[in-house]
Amino acid sequence: MENVLRFEHPEYLYWLIVIPVLIIIYILVRIRQDRLFKKFADTQMRGYLVPQRSGRRDVFKFIVFLLAIAFLIVGLANLQSGSKMEEVKREGVDLYIAVDVSNSMNAQDIVPSRLDRSKQAINRLISELQGDRLGVIIFADKAFVQLPVTTDYAAAKMFLASINTSSVASQGTAIGEAINLAVKSFADDERSKAIIIISDGEDHENQTAMEAATEAAKKGIKIYTIGMGLPDGAPIPLYNQYGQMTGYKKDKSGNTVVTRLDEDMLRRIAEAGGGLYVRANNSNVGLEKIYDDISKLDKTEIETQVFTDYEDQFQWFVGPGIILLLIWIFMSSGKREWENKFNIFERKGE
Repeated sequence: MENVLRFEHPEYLYWLIVIPVLIIIYILVRIRQDRLFKKFADTQMRGYLVPQRSGRRDVFKFIVFLLAIAFLIVGLANLQSGSKMEEVKREGVDLYIAVDVSNSMNAQDIVPSRLDRSKQAINRLISELQGDRLGVIIFADKAFVQLPVTTDYAAAKMFLASINTSSVASQGTAIGEAINLAVKSFADDERSKAIIIISDGEDHENQTAMEAATEAAKKGIKIYTIGMGLPDGAPIPLYNQYGQMTGYKKDKSGNTVVTRLDEDMLRRIAEAGGGLYVRANNSNVGLEKIYDDISKLDKTEIETQVFTDYEDQFQWFVGPGIILLLIWIFMSSGKREWENKFNIFERKGE
């Protein structure tokens, strides 16, 4: 059996985005420094005016720093290797979590925002799952399967981390479509099935959502809803392409739009689907309460092949990362006097 590699914390790999960001910043700083020097003197005079400066050493030191950061990030993600596969019997249910990604989910009446708090709660739930198969659906004006039902909880966390309000281009809150999509996406077997809708409930197609929940319940699929938002509501923040808030959404008259939780509709959807409704607040989203109820459903035993005896390999990255970081710390950006005898970083004749 060949070794299988996986990352224990794949979500940490998103931090690698800092590498190209640092490269861009470094290039811009070097360009600015060159422009400032040109205002002072000709660039050919730099070697005489700043004899201890080494441009290539500076670049080399920066590369060492980037490599150290990259190694440490990969080390934190903890690469693991496994070579032993076993047949494992697990009991559980099939569960789809449908997450509202309309712009109103950026509202901050639930801190840090309705959507971010939802993702935090789902992430904690995934960490507690044992044999249940979990899938993720995102919806706004349209609904899409972000992740089919799976027991690969690491992959579920990775897909969850990528969800934002830009994941679906058109705006709206198509709860009915999300329910129908989840019903179609479930495997045709005897396992108990449930759908959790996480939304602020601002749906302009209430009847469609009610009908979808009723039809799902007829097929034995329970519908649960979580209301994300507070009764007083909150304005909808607007962000630019860099993730910086630029203001709040306004209507045609120039008034700030306030998004409010439609608690009544979410409660009626849960009742039609034979499940529960829970309203989130700043101390508790309520996902644990719903999962406790789902755990009471009849669980079917399934056999699945999983790799066991995974061994941590983080040391192969953390070790070199620390060594490179120490080299970076003790490496001077300029030449030392004894190094003038050797052209380590400079071409001969320079």
